[in-house]
Amino acid sequence: MLLASGSLDCLAEEPQRLVEDWAERGLPVIVRRGAAGDDESALAVGLPLPPELGKLRLGFFIPQGHVAASVAALSVAEAARSAPANLRVQLEAAAALGRRLGLWPAVFGALLWQHLTGLTYLRPGSDIDLIWPVSRREALDELLDGLATLDATGPARLDGEIVLSTGEGANWRELSSALTRPDGTVLVKSMHAAELKCARHLFM
Repeated sequence: MLLASGSLDCLAEEPQRLVEDWAERGLPVIVRRGAAGDDESALAVGLPLPPELGKLRLGFFIPQGHVAASVAALSVAEAARSAPANLRVQLEAAAALGRRLGLWPAVFGALLWQHLTGLTYLRPGSDIDLIWPVSRREALDELLDGLATLDATGPARLDGEIVLSTGEGANWRELSSALTRPDGTVLVKSMHAAELKCARHLFM
């Protein structure tokens, strides 16, 4: 995630006011995947405003020189300390699962934005989104089983992605389902593309 400033002349008046206030407070935006024809000399970024501000999903471009700083990934253990009380046991269990497997999951989505901004993004029924960097196939099966258990016992629905050593990511539920089929495919995303790949070949 990035702290940034830049021209917002292309936005309508109300969203522009919201984003200008966002920038004045030094709050971050997130790098997003660009589209064909985008200006490659600028960074494509996104800003999801919280429900109380209309839940707008804004996308724009920032010149490279306007990036003020990058924001480190938020660990699950750190997120648990600032999460609502009813979610902490589940998050602490996810952090413990990571430690047991030698993995270091990070938080994204509503919990991340709430932690970074102090604004209310989480609502009753919100998912908890986790990123799990995994480079070894031998850790994957136990991780997927552990996530399924944590998801089933709640209270929140666990969502998120398994991120490969290539930087590509796949939704953990979709990957788990695809691995049960000899020819199962899963949607694999990167900053440049999204394509279906054979799940069993991802760690070969």
